[in-house]
Amino acid sequence: MGTRSVRIEGDPDHPANRGRLCSKGTHLGETVGLDGRLLHPMIGKHRASWDKALGLVAKRFRDTVARHGPDSVAFYVSGQLLTEDYYVANKLMKGFIGSANIDTNSRLCMSSAVAGHTRAFGEDIVPASYEDLDAADLIVLVGSNTAWCHPIVYQRIRARCEAGARLVVIDPRRTETAGEADLHLAIRPGSDVALMNGLLAWCRAAGVLDTAFIADHVLVPEGFWNDEGSDLWSVARTCDVNVADLRRFYELFAATPRTVTMFSQGVNQSLAGTDQVNAILNVHLATGRIGKPGAQPFSITGQPNAMGGREVGGLASTLAAHMGFAEDDRARVRRFWASPTIASGPGLKAVDLFRAVGEGRIKALWVMATNPAVSMPDAGRVREALAACPFVVVSDVIADTDTSVHAHVRLPAAAWGEKDGTVTNSDRTVSRQRAFLPLPGEAKPDWWIVKEVARRMGWKTAFGYDRPADIWREHVRLSTYQNDGARLFSLAGHGGGGNADYAVMAPFRWGGTPFADGRFPTPDGRARLVPVAQKPIAAPLGHWPLTLNTGRYRDQWHSMTRTGLAPKLARHREEPLVEVHPDDAAHLGIVDGGLARVATPQGNSLYRACVTDAQRPGELFTPIHWTDRTSTGGRTGLLPRPLTDPVSGQPGFKATPAGIAPVATRWRGFLIVAGELGARPECLWATRVAVPGGSLWELAGDGDPVRLDTCLPGGERIEAVDRARGTRRVAILADGRLVAALFLTETGELPPRDWLIAQLGEPRAAPSVLAGRPPGARVDRGPIVCACFDIGLRTIVAAIHEQRLIDVAAIGAAIGAGTNCGSCRPALARLLTEEKTDAA
Repeated sequence: MGTRSVRIEGDPDHPANRGRLCSKGTHLGETVGLDGRLLHPMIGKHRASWDKALGLVAKRFRDTVARHGPDSVAFYVSGQLLTEDYYVANKLMKGFIGSANIDTNSRLCMSSAVAGHTRAFGEDIVPASYEDLDAADLIVLVGSNTAWCHPIVYQRIRARCEAGARLVVIDPRRTETAGEADLHLAIRPGSDVALMNGLLAWCRAAGVLDTAFIADHVLVPEGFWNDEGSDLWSVARTCDVNVADLRRFYELFAATPRTVTMFSQGVNQSLAGTDQVNAILNVHLATGRIGKPGAQPFSITGQPNAMGGREVGGLASTLAAHMGFAEDDRARVRRFWASPTIASGPGLKAVDLFRAVGEGRIKALWVMATNPAVSMPDAGRVREALAACPFVVVSDVIADTDTSVHAHVRLPAAAWGEKDGTVTNSDRTVSRQRAFLPLPGEAKPDWWIVKEVARRMGWKTAFGYDRPADIWREHVRLSTYQNDGARLFSLAGHGGGGNADYAVMAPFRWGGTPFADGRFPTPDGRARLVPVAQKPIAAPLGHWPLTLNTGRYRDQWHSMTRTGLAPKLARHREEPLVEVHPDDAAHLGIVDGGLARVATPQGNSLYRACVTDAQRPGELFTPIHWTDRTSTGGRTGLLPRPLTDPVSGQPGFKATPAGIAPVATRWRGFLIVAGELGARPECLWATRVAVPGGSLWELAGDGDPVRLDTCLPGGERIEAVDRARGTRRVAILADGRLVAALFLTETGELPPRDWLIAQLGEPRAAPSVLAGRPPGARVDRGPIVCACFDIGLRTIVAAIHEQRLIDVAAIGAAIGAGTNCGSCRPALARLLTEEKTDAA
C-alpha cells in the first residue's frame, strides 16, 4: 500500500510551459503514493459497493427534489476537475435536476474576472496569450506574487525584462516578485480602483487615449469622463504611496504602448473585485491596448482547470458554453440536451450556497474534489452547515479531509496521473491529460461517478457516456450549436474525429486573437467602458485595528491534501507564519519566531510570528494551506468575513479587520516519527511537516508536555533529562532502527532536524542520536531555499563566499539553485545583495 513512484519531466513541446515545471510539478512524483487515499465507497464509516453507494446518492437526491423542489439540492465542485467531469456535473444539475445550484471553488479565485470581462466585452474572454509577454515592453503585475504563484510565467517575464522590458509590481506586500521589479507600488489594500482611475485620467491628460479605437469600437456611457478625485495627489493619498513613484508609473504606462497588465487574486479577492477588474480593462480599452501583440489585459488563474469550468458553465452564474439565462439561451441548451427541464436563472454562489445549507434550505449537497471546510471564508460556519445538512456526499481522492468527516457518503475519485480528459489554462489553451497510472482500489473518474448517479436518477439515455471522448465531442457540439459567431467561445474543428483523434489531441488555443478586429460579442459589437468609483476604505476598528491579507506559499497548494505529502515541498515554509511589520510587533510585544494569535470577528487561530518590513504597517499576512489535520494553528479560513463582491459573489479575502496578540509558551520542541502518528500531538502548537520516511511535528506548549508520551510508538526507549536546563530527549528504537525522537526544551537551543530525520532511513541508529547530531563538526544547511534541488540557505551563502559568486546565474552554475522552476531566484538575488552589504 502506498508504494507508487514516478519520475516527472516537462513536455518541451507544450506551448504553455515549454517543458519547464514549477516546484510543485517537479515533485508531483512524491504525491502519487496511496497512503491516505480513499479507495472504496463508504457509507458512514462502513465500506460499501459502488452499486449500493450510487443507489443511495441517487435516491436521496431524487427524493429531496421530489419533496422540496430542485433548489433544495446543490453541487459544490472544483477547478481540480477535468472539463469532461465538469460538463457532466453541470448538465445533470442545470438540465435534468433543473437548478443552477452548482458552483465551484473557482468562485473564490477568479469570478470577479469573469464578471468584469462580461461587463466590458459581453463575454468571459481572456484576450491575452502567454506570447504577449514575449512582445511586451512593459509588464504590470497587479495583486500577484507571480514568482511564487506562477513561477513558469514569471520566468517568461524575467526573460523579457532581461531583453529590455520594464516590470512594475502593484502589491501591498514587498513580495519576492516585488523585490525584482523596476518599480513597486505598495498601495493600501482596496485602493486599486483609485489607482487605475487615476491612470486613466493621466493617459487622457497626456493625450494617449486611442480616440479612433474608442469611436469605432467602444461604447462610452454619458458622464464617464469625470476625473474628479483622480489627480495625482488625491490618488497618492488614497493609495498611500509616494507621489513621485505614482508619477513614474503613470508616465511609464503612458509612454509604453505595448503593455501587458496581469492581475490575479489581489484584484479578484475583494469586496470591489469586479470594479477593480473593470478599472484595469477601462484603461486598456481607452488606450487601445487590447487585441494587439504585447498590449493586453491578462487575468491569470491559479487552478489547473478553472478556465475549463468557466467554459462548460460550472459557475452558478452561467448556464453552459458561455451562455447565460436569457430565454433564448435556456431554450437552446434545453433543445441540445433534450432535457426535461432547464434552470430558470442563476443559482446560489459559494458563500450564499453554504449559508443556505446552514439555514436548512439546501438539504442534499455533493462536494467534488475540494475542501470547503478549510477554504471558504468564515470556515467555522461552513463546518456547522455541513454538520447540520441532512445528506452530504463527498467524492475525493483523500479519505479523510476536514470536509469529508461530515459526509454521509464518500466516493473514491481518480487522482492526477489516473485521470483522462482535458484542461484549459489561463490563455485558452486546451491540453489533454492522459492517465499513466492504473486506478487504485475501486476509484473511478469523476465523470463516471456523476453519470452513474444521473442514470440511476432515471436519465440513462442522456448520460450514456462510455469514455471521456464521448463527453468532449458533446461539449464541442454545444459550443458550436446555433452559434452564428455571437459567442466567441467555440471549439469548432476540434471534436469531429473519433476516439483515436481524441487520444492524440495536441494542445490548441481556441479563439485565435480575440478583439484583434475590434469586434466584441455584445449586441452592437462594441466593448463597454464601465464607470467605477473608489469605495471609501474603512478606518481601523477599535477591537480589530489591523488589516489581514491571506494568500499562498510558493511550494504548497490549497489545503495540502496532496502537496503536504511531498517532503521536499514541505521544507520551504514548514509552519504557518503570520507576517507582521516591526513597528506593530514592537508595539504589541510580538517576537520573531514566537507564537501569536490572530483574531477577527469570525474566529481566531495561532501562528508562528515572522517580523518583516515586507509588510505595510498596520497589516498582517497569513497563508491559506493549513488544516486541523496538519496543525493546531494556521486555520486562516476561520478568519475572513463571509462578505462578497456584489456583482461576482467572490469573497473578499484580502482586507479583513483583525487583531493580533503574543502567546507565551513554557516549552518548545519537535517530534520525529517514522510513518504517521495516529493522532495529532496534544499541545498548544503542533504542526506537521512531511519528511522522508515519516513526519516531523514542531511543538510548543504552555502546560506539562507529559501527554506527548502517548504519541510515541512502542520499542526500546532511551532517554536523557537535564532538569537544570529544562531539556528532555527521547529516542525510540525498533530492532536498532530509529522510529521516533522527541526533543523538548524550556530555555535552550534545539538541534537541527535534518540529521535526525536522515536517521529514520538508517538500518541502525547512530550512538549519538540523543545528541541530535553526529560526532564531530557537521554543517547545517539551513532553511530550504531551492525546493527543486533541496538546497539550504547556508549552503548557498557558503558557495557565494567560497566561490565568489556575483549573480544568480553564477549560483545556478555552481550548485544548481534556481535552474529549474526559478521561483527561488528572487530569494537568491536578495541573498547576494545581503551578503555584499555584510561584506562591505
